Amino acid sequence: MTDTLLALVPVYGGWILMAVTFLSCLAIPVPSSLLMLAGGAFAASDDLALLTVLASALGGALAGDQTGYLLGRKGGTPLIARLETHERSAGLIARARRMITERGVVSVFLTRWLFSPLGPYVNFIGGAMGLDWRRFTAGSVSGESVWVLI
Repeated sequence: MTDTLLALVPVYGGWILMAVTFLSCLAIPVPSSLLMLAGGAFAASDDLALLTVLASALGGALAGDQTGYLLGRKGGTPLIARLETHERSAGLIARARRMITERGVVSVFLTRWLFSPLGPYVNFIGGAMGLDWRRFTAGSVSGESVWVLI
């Protein structure tokens, strides 16, 4: 799958980066970091425009974050309860819940780039726990901006 996605980057450019970063923010296992690096490499060789790479990756990530938050807000309790039954995600859910409770918007910022495996779960839990949307968005925009620029 990774080979196929990498081959699509020079063909579809920003669209594939947007789709992959969107899906990664919803806990769908796609190689977003690898494709981000490939996008940067294509931009460095002038095969893709740097602004397109940056805007597409940031736009997809922000849309994914907002979708995850909205899913948590609308149906969060049953969704989180379901995710907690899976062995793989139960520990991540517990850590994400603890981070939201203890650090609020700072946890949103940090899980966009530093603790990125927790990011999708913080999106869901932030929405489910009623974290203020403006604060969530501020943490999301600033954190995703750091991730994209790195």
